[in-house]
Amino acid sequence: MELNGEQLISAPIPDVWKGLNDIDVLAKSIPGCEEISRISPEEIHAKVMFKIGPVRARFAGKLLLSDIVPDQSCSMAFEGSGGAAGFAKGKSRVELKQAEGGTLVSYTTEASIGGKLGQIGGRLISASAKKIADDFFQKFAKELGGETVALESDAGSK
Repeated sequence: MELNGEQLISAPIPDVWKGLNDIDVLAKSIPGCEEISRISPEEIHAKVMFKIGPVRARFAGKLLLSDIVPDQSCSMAFEGSGGAAGFAKGKSRVELKQAEGGTLVSYTTEASIGGKLGQIGGRLISASAKKIADDFFQKFAKELGGETVALESDAGSK
C-alpha cells in the first residue's frame, strides 16, 4: 500500500518540526494513541488503538528515524503488531517546505499489512489510512495553535 499527501499547516517550519519531534504533541495528535515514549533520539515506541473496517485492534510498535535534516526532512521505518488482527510495517519520508500561509508538510509512505488486516480490501485500507492521516494533521495543527489549510489538489493514495 502507498499513501502520499501534503498538508499546509498555518505555523512556521521550526514550530512544525519541534511538534513532530515532541512526544507530548504526538500523543495528543495520533488518533487512538494510548501510550508513546522516546527510547532514544531516533527511536519511539507507541501503543495505538485502530479501527479499520471491521477490525479493531491495539497495536504496539516502534518508529526508527533516520536521514534527519532538522527543520527540513526525515525518513522513518516503522513496524507494529496487533496480535491476531495482524501487523504493519513500512517506511515513510516527511519533508517540510516554506509555503504561503505556513509550512507545507509532504509525506510518502509505503506499507505492508498482514493478518486479518491483510484480508481487508485494499481500497478500505487506503481510505482508512488516509482518514487517520487527515485526522492526525488536523489534531497536530490544533496542538500547534494553528489549523490545516485546504490545498487545491490533494495528493491521493494508491
